[in-house]
Amino acid sequence: MVLENNLSLVKKVNRLLNWGHWFSFFNILLALVVTSVYWLSEPGPVSALGWLYLLLNWIGHTAFLCFMFFILTVFPVSLVFPYQRHVRGMAAILATVALVLLIFDAYVYASLGYHIGSASLDQAIELLRQQIVTNLRNFVLIVLAVGALLLAVELTISNYCWKKVERLKQSGVATPLFAIFIGSFMLSHLLHIYADANLKYDVTRQDNVLPLSYPATAKTFLARYQLVDLNSRAQQQLDKFSLPGKLDTGNAIQCNAEHSKTSTLLLISEQLSRAQQSILSQQGLKPLEQHFAPKTANEALLNLLYGKFWIDENSQAPLSTEPGWLTQLPQGLLSISRDNNTQPANLPWLKTAAATSRYAIIFDNAPEQRWAQYKQYNNIVLMTTTGKHNQFNLAPAQVWSNWTALRQLQQHQVTQHLDWLPTLLAQAGCRSQANWLGDNLLKPLPLPKLNISGEEIISFKKDKMVILRADGSYGVWSAGTLLPLQEKPDLPMLTDALKRIEQVNN
Repeated sequence: MVLENNLSLVKKVNRLLNWGHWFSFFNILLALVVTSVYWLSEPGPVSALGWLYLLLNWIGHTAFLCFMFFILTVFPVSLVFPYQRHVRGMAAILATVALVLLIFDAYVYASLGYHIGSASLDQAIELLRQQIVTNLRNFVLIVLAVGALLLAVELTISNYCWKKVERLKQSGVATPLFAIFIGSFMLSHLLHIYADANLKYDVTRQDNVLPLSYPATAKTFLARYQLVDLNSRAQQQLDKFSLPGKLDTGNAIQCNAEHSKTSTLLLISEQLSRAQQSILSQQGLKPLEQHFAPKTANEALLNLLYGKFWIDENSQAPLSTEPGWLTQLPQGLLSISRDNNTQPANLPWLKTAAATSRYAIIFDNAPEQRWAQYKQYNNIVLMTTTGKHNQFNLAPAQVWSNWTALRQLQQHQVTQHLDWLPTLLAQAGCRSQANWLGDNLLKPLPLPKLNISGEEIISFKKDKMVILRADGSYGVWSAGTLLPLQEKPDLPMLTDALKRIEQVNN
C-alpha cells in the first residue's frame, strides 16, 4: 500500500512537471509578444550582425526569464504541494501578475528609457500617477481588461497543457524547441563577447534593452576602454564642430517662402520674475518642462544662435560676427534683433530693430512692456538665456510658449538651446544641406540628444541624463527630477548620441 501511494505521488509530480514545462513554453510565446515592445522603443540595428544578435537575444533572454520564473515559483510548489488543480490555478495567477508587471516595465522603458528598479522606482510611480490623474476611468478599464484577458488566456493554456500533456510529449517538438531556446541564449552571449572585443557598437548598444539583462563580459574592464574611446573620439572631432562655416559657402540653405503661413517669435530674456511669469500666464502662455541650457551666457548664445558646442574659451570667437546661416536667408524672412534696453554681451553685430519679419529672434528683458506688438505672431516662445543649477553645466531653463504643437510633444521629451535654431528654420521653410547638432522639435531624430560643455559630454534619452567627463568619471540622473539614478553609464546611449557629430561632418 505504501509503495502504491509513493508511485501515485511520483506520477502526480512527474505529470505536474511535464505540464509545467509546456505551460512555460506557451508563456514564452506570450512573453515574446510583450518583449517585442522593448525593441520597438529603440532604433533598429543597422548591420546584419546587429539584427542577428537582436533575434538571438530576444528569443534566448525571454526564454531564460520565463524558465527562471517557472523554476523559482511553480517548480517548488509542484514538489511540496502536488495537487494539480491548486497548482495550475496558482500558476495561472502568478503568470498573469508577471506578464502585467512585464507590460508595465515595457511601458516605463518606452516612456523613460530605463527599467523599473530601486533607483527608478519614484519615476515609475510618478509616471503611473500621471496616467491615473489624467484619465482615471480609462486607466482602470484598461488595467482590468488586460488583467482579465491575460488571466483567461493563462487558465486556458493551463487547462490545455494538462489535458494534452501526453500528446504534447509525443509530438516530438520538445527537443527542437529546447535546442532553439538554449542555443539562442548561448549564441547571443558568445556574439556579445565578440562584439565587446571588436567594438561592434551595433550589438553592444542593445545591452540594456531587455529587463534583467547583463553583459557577458567583465563590464568594468571593457567600460574603461570604451570610456577612453568615447572621449578620444570626441576630442578628435572637436576641430570639426564648424557647422556655421559649412553654411557660409555655397547654397547650403534653401528656403521656400510659401512653405508656412504662420509666424513665429523667439523671445530671449536674461531672467523671468514671478510678476513677469504671471503676466505670461494671463496672455495664454504655458511653461514647457525639461528644457536645458548652459549656465554661462556666452555658451548659451553659441548653442542658441550658432548651433555649436562650447569646447573651450576659443569657442566664443564666432559671437563677434553675424551667424553665417543668417546671410543666406531671403530678405525679411527671419531677423535677429534686440530691444533698446537690452544688449547681450559679446554680440556687437546685434542691432535694434522693429519686429517686421515673419520669423524673429528678439532679445528683450522686459517683453511684457511690448506685448501688444508681439501678439501679432501666431507662435510665441519666451525663454531665459541661461539655465540655473549649482551642480550641472547644462541646467534647467525657463521656457513659456503658446505654440500648440510644442505642447503636444512627448511628455518626457527633453529640449535644449541647440534645438531652437533648426526648429525655427524648419518652420520658416528652410532646408539645410548640412545636419544640425540639435533637433527640429516637431520632427526630432531618434538619436539621443547630445551636448559638449568643456570637458563634459552630456546626453539625454527620454528622462535619462548621462554626463561623461574627460577623466572617466560619470553620472546618471533623471532629467525631470535631477535626482541621481544608481546606474552604470549607458555607453551605447552615448555612442548613439555621438553619431550626431558624424552626421554633421558627413
